Amino acid sequence: MKKLILASAVSALFAAPATVLAQAKPAPVPTLDKILEASGISVSGYIDAGYTHSDRSQAAFTTRVFDTQNNSFGLNQFGLTVAKQPKEGFGGLVNLTVGRDAQFIHSSPEPAGNNAAGQASSMFDVTQAFLQYAGGPLTLIAGKFVTLQGTEVIWSPTNPNISRSILFGAIPFTHTGVRATWALGDTVSLIAGVNNGWDQLTDPNKGKTLELGAILTPIKPLSVTVSGYSGKEPTSATTEGTRSSLNVVASYTIIDPLSVGLEALSVSQENAGGGTTKQKYSGYAGYVTYMFTPKFRGVLRGESFDDKDGLHFGTTGTKYKEVTLTAAFLASDSFEARVEGRRDNATNTVFTDYAGAASKTMTSIALQGLYKF
Repeated sequence: MKKLILASAVSALFAAPATVLAQAKPAPVPTLDKILEASGISVSGYIDAGYTHSDRSQAAFTTRVFDTQNNSFGLNQFGLTVAKQPKEGFGGLVNLTVGRDAQFIHSSPEPAGNNAAGQASSMFDVTQAFLQYAGGPLTLIAGKFVTLQGTEVIWSPTNPNISRSILFGAIPFTHTGVRATWALGDTVSLIAGVNNGWDQLTDPNKGKTLELGAILTPIKPLSVTVSGYSGKEPTSATTEGTRSSLNVVASYTIIDPLSVGLEALSVSQENAGGGTTKQKYSGYAGYVTYMFTPKFRGVLRGESFDDKDGLHFGTTGTKYKEVTLTAAFLASDSFEARVEGRRDNATNTVFTDYAGAASKTMTSIALQGLYKF
């Protein structure tokens, strides 16, 4: 009996520390996303890779901004955004673009190492970086930020098509300055700002560009954005003139799977080309988007662009039209695959085939894979 009591006491003596150690096991280390969530910092991004083939040499002339390669695979964009934007108080946002497309969106002055076409060869771009203050209906940002204008944007997953529209390349990409947004309830927001001009980190002249805008949502299915820019820009080493642009973008959801969009643009430049004339270009674009199923989407885009003075593309008296059909498979919330066909037409022979012959048309196909996180 004494041996049994002694054995029980010894067992209890050795079992107690094990129980205490089990109870004192440290809590698991929090993951990075939990730490960021607790701090109010959001991180998002995407990878855009694809393939493009065209029946014309886009090295000679193209209406595109990004997809100018022929019979080529490419890493178009790796986009990353880190932001802390509280509803009240101070915050900020940094948006980086890495990849082939970054070469085309750099703000002036260009980084060193321009290629033979005069484009910046760097495949890294700080697309946005701004400080923010929010208080009540007012939001202020200061730094570098994307333009108010246009249906399509640099951030690839937001666009329904693979290729960008002609109008996308006819407006600024970014501005450096200050912008104020005043929300008048849920249906109207007014925007005003002052910046260095179109795609300029540093202003090459003393004049500043004024931006004004309004975002209107009179009814839930309808959204309208009106924006305008005006300011003096250099047109030669010794000449400058006022550049003005007006852009209207509207979208309407007819029924849940079907939505339409319209865009109108008008741009003018005084003392264009260092002369004394005022030149203009204008354009229109329309979009029809239909969700056939939750995983299959079809998008039709058509646009017309009148570069009558050659201000944008350099060929006087030329009008351009393009039609694009894009089909998308939304495999998951994070992955999307797209295929696209596009046909461009011009009133003059501005395109060039691989044999050097001039043409009024250009046809292309493209494939794209998007991974979002």
